[in-house]
Amino acid sequence: MLQLNKGFTLIEVLITLTVFAVMLAVGIPAMSTWVLSSKVRSASEFYQEGFSMARRQAVSHNAASRIVLTTNAVSGQMDWQVDICFPQPGLPCNDGAGGWSTTTTPADNDPEGVNGYTSVFRAADNLPSTDVLAPSFQPDGASKIYYTALGWVDTSYALNLTRLRLDPDARYAKAVPTVAVAVTLAGMASKCDPTVAAGDSRGCPP
Repeated sequence: MLQLNKGFTLIEVLITLTVFAVMLAVGIPAMSTWVLSSKVRSASEFYQEGFSMARRQAVSHNAASRIVLTTNAVSGQMDWQVDICFPQPGLPCNDGAGGWSTTTTPADNDPEGVNGYTSVFRAADNLPSTDVLAPSFQPDGASKIYYTALGWVDTSYALNLTRLRLDPDARYAKAVPTVAVAVTLAGMASKCDPTVAAGDSRGCPP
């Protein structure tokens, strides 16, 4: 009895390889763009989480709070730390004074004593590097926000950060949008688009 050859012909193998190569050529750039866009979204959410946490801690502890941004040595983005402070007679909680909490020690005068709140630190190691996504701050030089016990921004500190903007490098501008995280005087943090015209609902607060 004649048996049929169940193998692949050279033509079939070449067609399969060609199709596979086309799929890779199309799919890899698309996947890279998707991964980068996801990391950009994570960056804005990373900062929004920090601003929102600082406000929540002020309200929940009936204390002053602050978030402090510092440059990350790995990515160049900004690490953040949320501290709280309980004002005492003659010892206000501000940029130059106060018994602020640290990551290992509760704030002075914390009602819960040694079991009180310790500062929360988040590192920006895994965010896109600054040659991919560049942060800028409004006003220039700002790196902190201070909150009152009501959760409002403490305007006695003159250099509160009001907006953190993230701009993609020109290589990625078509695939990755510019985004910002804005903080209102009421202490509320939200993502917005700093590139749209005034009056657009997607825009940032003035």
